Amino acid sequence: MSQTGYPASWEADVVLRDGGAAHLRPIRPEDADAVQAFHEAQSEESVYLRFFAPLRKIPQRELEHFTNVDYRDRVAFVVTVGGRIIGIGRYDRTGEDTAEVAFNVSDAHQGRGLGSVLLEHLAAAARERGMREFSAEVLPQNSAMLGVFVQAGYEVARRFDDGVVDVRFDLDPTEKSRAVMAAREHRAESLSVRGLLHPRSVVVIGASRNPKSTGNLILKNLVDADFDGDLWVVHPEADTVLGVPAYRSTADLPGPADIAVIAVPADSVIDVVRQCAEASVKGVVVVSSGFAETGSEGLARQRELVRTARANGMRVVGPNSFGLLNADPDVRLNASLAPFLPPTGDFGLFSQSGALGIAVLASAARRGLGVSSFVSAGNRADLSGNDMMQYWEEDPGTRAVGLYLESIGNPRKFSRIARRLASTKPVVVVKSDITGSELPPGHSVRTSRSPREALDQMLHQAGVIRAGTIHRLFDVAGVLTAQPLPAGNRVGVVGNSAALATLVVQAGSARGLDMSADAVSLHPEASADEFSGALAEVFGRGDIDSVVVTFTPSIGASETEVAAALARTAATSGKTTVACFLGVHGVTEALSATIETDGTERTLAVPGYPSPEDAVWALAAVTNYSDWRRADHGSLVVPSGIDSRRAARLVAEWLDTADGDVVLDSARVAELLGCYGIDILGSSVVDTVDDAVRAADHLGWPVALKAVESRLRHRLDLGGVVLNVDDATELRSDFAHLQRAIADIAGDTGHTASVEVQAMAPTGVACVVRTGEDPLFGPLVSFGLAGDATELLGDVAYRVAPLTDVDVAELVRNVKASPRLFGRHGLPPVDIGALEDLIARVSVLADDLPAVKSLDINPVVVSTSGVHLLGADVTVSPGSDRNDAPRRRLA
Repeated sequence: MSQTGYPASWEADVVLRDGGAAHLRPIRPEDADAVQAFHEAQSEESVYLRFFAPLRKIPQRELEHFTNVDYRDRVAFVVTVGGRIIGIGRYDRTGEDTAEVAFNVSDAHQGRGLGSVLLEHLAAAARERGMREFSAEVLPQNSAMLGVFVQAGYEVARRFDDGVVDVRFDLDPTEKSRAVMAAREHRAESLSVRGLLHPRSVVVIGASRNPKSTGNLILKNLVDADFDGDLWVVHPEADTVLGVPAYRSTADLPGPADIAVIAVPADSVIDVVRQCAEASVKGVVVVSSGFAETGSEGLARQRELVRTARANGMRVVGPNSFGLLNADPDVRLNASLAPFLPPTGDFGLFSQSGALGIAVLASAARRGLGVSSFVSAGNRADLSGNDMMQYWEEDPGTRAVGLYLESIGNPRKFSRIARRLASTKPVVVVKSDITGSELPPGHSVRTSRSPREALDQMLHQAGVIRAGTIHRLFDVAGVLTAQPLPAGNRVGVVGNSAALATLVVQAGSARGLDMSADAVSLHPEASADEFSGALAEVFGRGDIDSVVVTFTPSIGASETEVAAALARTAATSGKTTVACFLGVHGVTEALSATIETDGTERTLAVPGYPSPEDAVWALAAVTNYSDWRRADHGSLVVPSGIDSRRAARLVAEWLDTADGDVVLDSARVAELLGCYGIDILGSSVVDTVDDAVRAADHLGWPVALKAVESRLRHRLDLGGVVLNVDDATELRSDFAHLQRAIADIAGDTGHTASVEVQAMAPTGVACVVRTGEDPLFGPLVSFGLAGDATELLGDVAYRVAPLTDVDVAELVRNVKASPRLFGRHGLPPVDIGALEDLIARVSVLADDLPAVKSLDINPVVVSTSGVHLLGADVTVSPGSDRNDAPRRRLA
């Protein structure tokens, strides 16, 4: 049996069902004693269910067999917390592509989802080793293990034989199994964040009696917020600090702390985290700086911090964090450097930048926006915006969320989570550069090969509202938290300034709003009654979904009177409303009204803006989001005739003997694409003109001649392509012209260059379809029309796979040159259905095969009756490690 090296890439930190963290890794020979100790600690029932016999001690020979595996035909994983094994899972190959699987979970840790985590990682490893089916023999009374298989979402076949249940299931992920994994991931990560934001006890470590120290400031903020829980301090000498009981160490605390806020020098943090682990602390907030933001030594310290915390079941906020807070009146947690606890509201905030933490909260307070919870991730070594979105989706106190992001470690996962969250709660993102090319100190992410437009379109695909600045973030938050979503894009305008009304109409039209309803412009000295009448008229119209109200102070109605009338009218109308009142900015009492609905009183506010442009920008952003939320986003594409298992086997064979990337030849390209029902137009590469004639005879006239030389490939404008060659005489002449063009480019006239002869495709529109495993985004699919003009101007559309049918349709229609596909200047439209089918197949290939580093189909000629692929280049890579892999793991 061949031995495979220890697969370090299979190691993973995971979040369990209850929100706690654990470490999963392949088993090693030196685990023998720990495996024996794990076994001996199990109950008699657990041992019997696993081994079908009362085996109190594993015999030495069996123990060596269990812990010495080849990581190919025999694979085993252990899950550890604090270095102790709490779960073991393994498979043993039983046939060419089948294996038997088994689990054993510690009695003390059952119910935490260890079985499902082990199954996910074993299945992924087995697929990587070419297996397609798992089997297991389970005693009928072992309902927990049977439940692991059934609840995983696989199609399970069961057969009862000789007192044992024989279970079998295919390992290929299904839509149901993917959904199950995502749901489990969501629940676990949501609970891990909830544990941090709803602690029953907090300990501050590093709170000296110096009022200017960071720890003292955080403790003061916790005290001033009147935290509703136990609050303790670890101090080497004091009995109290700021009136809070102090203890000499975490071991002396009167009970386990849910979170520890750590504000000690960086070189002491890891020792403090170890002490927290011994004291059963559940999570740590590290405000200390001196980690990855300081260079390589700090980065190593940061990685050790995360490893230590996760290995002991803890999540980490930070390091270099501003802290976190929860404004819920039943919690009142301010474990941050913010000198105040914001008013309770329903806007959740996440910031990676510690320096911007105070600015973000202060801006929210100035706008009158209440906050549900706030987290500053600092260097984002562990807890991320993805985790926060998982939590906010379940948090009933959060209506909308805002994220200030300096980097995204896993955009594919971000897109998946944000898309699900945005379907029920708006997600607003302020980004700096998060493609990996310009990272802030302390942030480490993969660098994307794709342009920034790819990120913009990925966020659009996920339904995220983009805000360029924090100012814009709170502009749109005012509408999202205080107003209903617009039912459509029809906007009415009312005010006492014709000039301001014109600005509103122009700004709205520029942002795609329907401003066709006549603006109601009162004279500047209009009375309060006149204004109220105009408001009633506009809000009462059935052809208006939103209203922009402007008011300029005059000798007529007072601002107070108009504001009160507007607040009342807007609150009862159900229409989305924004206002431009001089000196009114944000959500204010002046523009608020209390109404009764179904016996319940609620207060609605009209957000105010200093300029018409700000008001219209916010309204347009919310309207676009509302349109996205109402839209049908389709279902995942599932083209027929796909053999993804054969494709994976082929790629594995091609990479098996390679040291690095493999550029596939034309035969292998055709074989790989054929697994996905994609055919390349027949061609032949030749070196002589006689061979070219014979190839044309075989392919059928007319043919095209194409230079193989990379600088002339696809370049009709430079003489690298000759079309519609009808016979041998014409071919010989064109072959000579092509050789001269190649020689001019290459600067070498001493030999004949290779030429590709290809059957002519019907007339159509030339397009380019590309995909590949982007290091940051994962499987990215792009589409554009062929030619320098398109590519130089960036007229390319991007989507992250897997794609829905709606994603595919948008990909085709989102390029500015797309009218050429749908009939222009009297030309017939091309076969859009065939083009979309091709893109769907490419997207499935990209999602299935992370090893496909790049696939470039260029050109794709789309005619009135099909698509014709004239060429494709494929490179596969052995080094792919997709961030959002089909098994749960923390970054």
